[in-house]
Amino acid sequence: MVNLVAAQKPLLNLLMKMAGVKTHTVEIEPGTVMNFWVPVPEPEKAEVTLKKPTKPVVVLVHGFAGEGIVTWQFQVGALTKNYSVYVPDLLFFGGSVSDSADRSPRFQAETLVKGLRKLGVERCTVVGFSYGGMVAFKMAELYPEMVRAMVVSGSILAMTDSISVETLGRIGFKSSSELLLPTSVKGLKALLSVAAHKKLWFPDRLHKDFLEVMFGNRKERGELLEGLVISNKDTTIPNFRQLQKIHLLWGENDQIFQLELAHNMKDRQLGEKATVESISKAGHLVHLERPCAYNKCLNKILASLHQDDADNNSSSSSETKTTQ
Repeated sequence: MVNLVAAQKPLLNLLMKMAGVKTHTVEIEPGTVMNFWVPVPEPEKAEVTLKKPTKPVVVLVHGFAGEGIVTWQFQVGALTKNYSVYVPDLLFFGGSVSDSADRSPRFQAETLVKGLRKLGVERCTVVGFSYGGMVAFKMAELYPEMVRAMVVSGSILAMTDSISVETLGRIGFKSSSELLLPTSVKGLKALLSVAAHKKLWFPDRLHKDFLEVMFGNRKERGELLEGLVISNKDTTIPNFRQLQKIHLLWGENDQIFQLELAHNMKDRQLGEKATVESISKAGHLVHLERPCAYNKCLNKILASLHQDDADNNSSSSSETKTTQ
């Protein structure tokens, strides 16, 4: 019997190419490869465009329950006119794999940055969702010269054991694996019920097909979840001095990482560079539930960053002329 989710992939690939991105595999090092969706190059400048982005770069980093282009399918087309958009599949998602035993967010961030550099990316704004937000925060901490700004949805700096216990207990799951690595249609429905604001109805056949296609590499993903949780006593707050902005863009009804957590993170950990914005009638999957509202907010913050750059360049130019 045909898997309906797998059968839709060629169509999604075509739509993404029409939107301006195509899949490209990068060998990070022997044994480690990462799949990226990269800007479609102009035919006559294929190599040049692949190596050097021609617009401000935006990197979209996915969460734990879906690979990159499935997670961000509604955002790509809204961004490619003004930005060079890169969508990675993190290790053990999509076509990305590694023979390394490291399963930490740090290793994901290191691998992602190596891949971006091989693609010619020197500076970018990172948009991270859930697990991808934690990887994005680690990127900004380790590579301040690479990450200029961040937009984060439904995520935290790091998954401490206290946050993990509180979150799982509140939403009624015994472990992260039970929540994020469902093995049955019932389990997938339970995940969607806490991730979405409104109840999503799909036939059981589609749930089953989604499980088969999107939840591969179960052993490695289980290890990723184990490597995600750190002890409270090992928690440190990174210095994000280099960032122009950290914008926390939340679903108002997020049950997994509640909006209150975003405000607390801004006030207690991120400081004055952070701003919080919420979208009503949306849960953890805010970018999928209300893509138009999400894209409007995302484009607004990206445009403001671009305007800040233009103002700074204009100011620097004026100072140079005055000095002369």
